[in-house]
Amino acid sequence: MGHTTRRLLTGVLLVLAAGAGTVTAPGAAHAAGVRATIDVNSKLKVRAKPSQTAAVTGTLRDGQRIAVACSISGQSVRGKVRTTTLWDRLADGRYVSHAYVRTSAKIPACKSAAPAPAPKPTPAPAPALTPAQFIAAAVPGAQQGWREYGVPASVTIAQAILESGWGRSGLSSVDRNYFGIKCQGGYYGPHATGCHVYRTTECDKAGKCFETSDAFRTYATMGRSFRDHGHFLKNNKRYAPAFAHTKDANRFIEAVRKAGYATDPDYTAKVTKIMKNYDLYQYDTWK
Repeated sequence: MGHTTRRLLTGVLLVLAAGAGTVTAPGAAHAAGVRATIDVNSKLKVRAKPSQTAAVTGTLRDGQRIAVACSISGQSVRGKVRTTTLWDRLADGRYVSHAYVRTSAKIPACKSAAPAPAPKPTPAPAPALTPAQFIAAAVPGAQQGWREYGVPASVTIAQAILESGWGRSGLSSVDRNYFGIKCQGGYYGPHATGCHVYRTTECDKAGKCFETSDAFRTYATMGRSFRDHGHFLKNNKRYAPAFAHTKDANRFIEAVRKAGYATDPDYTAKVTKIMKNYDLYQYDTWK
């Protein structure tokens, strides 16, 4: 996840993509797909259809692992791995050229073109909660995340408050995504229900901003989002040093920041201030 841009994605700059519907979640077996790895010199564009002229809906980095549902014939592409007319359909219905994909497994042929998602109404945003109500609703999922993955509950709750604006961001109010966690190559993990494509404004290190779109995870409940936050940190090796401090919330969040979770040098201070002001340490269950 791009950490310079994550802070923007979870704030007011995040808006629903014009005309972009919710990506239909695949069935459990189909969602798993065939595991493969991207092999590209820079970044690989993800397309809406199996053609290089189709709309770009995202990018994948070199070495990124993806879940491929099936392959279909499309525009011929000469890539780093091979020259081929095959395109791989990701679990969320988008496409990448097989010319940049490595896998030892056999990818099944798509039976037909990916069906267009059935029109469905946008879920109504969740009602705004008072700080006390938000914290009360957050505690069960945060404590479950601690039991499963070792992330202090106080850290999880404080990060959710900071990153979702007390649950008022577009991601959290509509899709119950309180941490801006993205789908990765169509993969949305064990706790999410699917992916939702949003149009976003992102800025690079030089301060140049541009519009793009990305798929973010959707959740059935706040608790599922909080547990996925723990799963995300625990299963990303860069954050391993933080788990030497699972019973020290302040040192844990500082280790997470130093590992690259946030580029804001004041991020730790902001999180710990929330933990202190709202006495979130009381929810750390090892005490």
